[in-house]
Amino acid sequence: MKIGIASDHRGFALKKSLIEYLEKRYEVIDYGTNSDVSVDYPDYAFRLGRAVSQQEVLFGIAICGSGIGISIACNKVKGIRAAKVNTLEEVILTRQDNDANILCLSSKTAFDQATKLVDTFLETPFSKLERHQKRIEKIQNYEEGNYVC
Repeated sequence: MKIGIASDHRGFALKKSLIEYLEKRYEVIDYGTNSDVSVDYPDYAFRLGRAVSQQEVLFGIAICGSGIGISIACNKVKGIRAAKVNTLEEVILTRQDNDANILCLSSKTAFDQATKLVDTFLETPFSKLERHQKRIEKIQNYEEGNYVC
């Protein structure tokens, strides 16, 4: 399985540690950044988002200071369902119910917690329940001005 990973400068240290951890079991593609020098997180979110949406990698992991900014940027890429999570329960639900394809983390997440979140994300399957598939299709097919509730 190929996993993509990206971060801004604040997430660089955690990204580097996660790459070492993940490379023992997966092929990992690093979409940057490559140092702790200040950068704009959308640049790396878009690279990772495109890689996931174009199926160059199966899943992505994105890291910035809060995890929120990079998740917002990832979700601008069509086909991406990026989720900023803090707990194992959130990871399980976002995979089972939302079929999230990018996991977003705060750079402040402790390494041990980050590995638990990442492992759970990668190992939890989408439930494929009809109600969840229908909701995901609504999100994927949304077009401004054409959506009726």
